Amino acid sequence: MERVIRLAHGAGGRMMAELIRQVFAGPLDNPYLRQMADATLVPLATRDLRLAISTDSFVVRPLFFPGGDIGSLAVHGTVNDLAMSAARPLWLTAGFILEEGLEIDVLERVVRSMADAARAAGVQVVAGDTKVVERGHGDGIYINTAGVGLVPEGVAVGPDQAQPGDVVLLSGTVGDHGIAVLSQREGLAFETSLLSDSAPLHGLVAELLAAAPHTHCLRDPTRGGLAAALNELAASSGVGVEIDEVAVPLRPAVAAACEMLGFDPLTVANEGKLVAFVPPTEAEAALAALRAHPLGREAAPIGTVTAEHPRLVLARTAIGGRRVVDMPLGELLPRIC
Repeated sequence: MERVIRLAHGAGGRMMAELIRQVFAGPLDNPYLRQMADATLVPLATRDLRLAISTDSFVVRPLFFPGGDIGSLAVHGTVNDLAMSAARPLWLTAGFILEEGLEIDVLERVVRSMADAARAAGVQVVAGDTKVVERGHGDGIYINTAGVGLVPEGVAVGPDQAQPGDVVLLSGTVGDHGIAVLSQREGLAFETSLLSDSAPLHGLVAELLAAAPHTHCLRDPTRGGLAAALNELAASSGVGVEIDEVAVPLRPAVAAACEMLGFDPLTVANEGKLVAFVPPTEAEAALAALRAHPLGREAAPIGTVTAEHPRLVLARTAIGGRRVVDMPLGELLPRIC
């Protein structure tokens, strides 16, 4: 097989995981990179605190979509990577790669949206860079970000911390972002307005951890959707996961679009949802805390962690059977984040 980069290598599924393992992990290996989480935790030499550091890139098409745009999405995505390590986001950097011929009005609109999103999230963009590429080589705007946050003392959330018996909580409906972007891109119409769920999750995480301080894992199911997130956590912790497919919240418009297009809703991207693995003794309090927050009103328990079938995710179906929820090979909807 020809060794070339394909779209699926950037889609959050199995091909991206293989690319990271085969190309990046070895040459760049160090104890911090081995954490392989949404954000890396780095200890501060003078205080019993840890910094969380993340980086991300955004190549969404179209630049503006129902419920957001590439500017607000860049802030939300970076803030959420920090939040999944229980960090309080503080600072961001932003690198803009602009295509020759881009209208200045479009760029100004994106930057204003980024500024508004940063203010609303309580973070500051403290450094940046701009590059311009030739016409036809940049698709308008690409944005690369880095984020820095502070992890409270005593918090031990990580992708390798799941324990058998943990309850799997989902903060709301899946697939909203991916289908909203697709509808704008392809001109699909639905009976009800469908918006991206793009939002900053650190406030929701803070409420969750206050109610369930021994939460083991957090993950935002972005590229590859819920299926990729659950498989990543199962693999990192060496546990099995069982979910009830019917318990996963899903908007009717998303369900209809997925059925029409042949998509599995569990593999469609989200930008404002989280998955939490919580000890059973704290699950009820955690669920109440999620539902009390505006971004978690539709939260639901969707499954449990098990010692059986380690590194495998199974779903109980609506007809009473079970199916394997595999790590997606690539992304059915490229260029959505």
